[in-house]
Amino acid sequence: MNTDPHAPSDPQWGKVPTSQTDIDFLEGPSPRGYELVDAARIFLEFIKGFRALHFVGPCVTVFGSARFAPEHASYALAREMGQRIARAGFTVMTGGGPGIMEAANRGARDVGGRSIGCNIILPKEQAPNPYVDRFVEFRYFFVRKTMLVKYSYAFVVMPGGFGTLDELFEAATLIQTGKIKNFPLVLMDVEYWRPLRTLLEKMVEARAIDRSDLDRIVFTDSCDEAMRVIDAQATQEFGLKPRTKAQRRWWLFEKS
Repeated sequence: MNTDPHAPSDPQWGKVPTSQTDIDFLEGPSPRGYELVDAARIFLEFIKGFRALHFVGPCVTVFGSARFAPEHASYALAREMGQRIARAGFTVMTGGGPGIMEAANRGARDVGGRSIGCNIILPKEQAPNPYVDRFVEFRYFFVRKTMLVKYSYAFVVMPGGFGTLDELFEAATLIQTGKIKNFPLVLMDVEYWRPLRTLLEKMVEARAIDRSDLDRIVFTDSCDEAMRVIDAQATQEFGLKPRTKAQRRWWLFEKS
């Protein structure tokens, strides 16, 4: 029995071959009829996400590893951040899976806040964690990432692996290029991210990125500091009113 609190709760998570359908999609040109079907499937998945998430209210997205068990220190930190984000009036959004995602959703549930998960369908099923009020399942990672960014006014990045880095740099690139506004990007656990910060400093020295690109990223161990940044750069700078309600329209078949 594995008793290591730092080990993944499921060591086989993510260690499975991609489905044949996904391989076919990524292997190169297909007959045009098949590509039309793929395009339609992607379009419908975007529409499903837009309809499901349109009324969730202003969100803060928490990224982090799916592999950390509840005994892990980062799980406790993510749960506290979920509580603080929810108390501030935001909806907590995550990838909907286990580990850090579960912790943040659980924190929102602890204080009666709203909790959303954008889950990914994998060959080995990643079931939504039990702390989401609503979850949407996506087939494509790029559609899921769009949803995690589109409805959020701040991003909190907890320790994680490849997927977390992918999400972190997606958000950072969108902010850098002006595709989204200068929303807060907060990395929690200074020691964990120290090597990354060193690499980013080297990028500045090499003029691969600007100093302002790095300065936008906040490294902290403090939930208080993280929330001050979110309040200053999201709530105040953009005049954000948490839990703003959008009007539902009957002719779009939107339920009350």
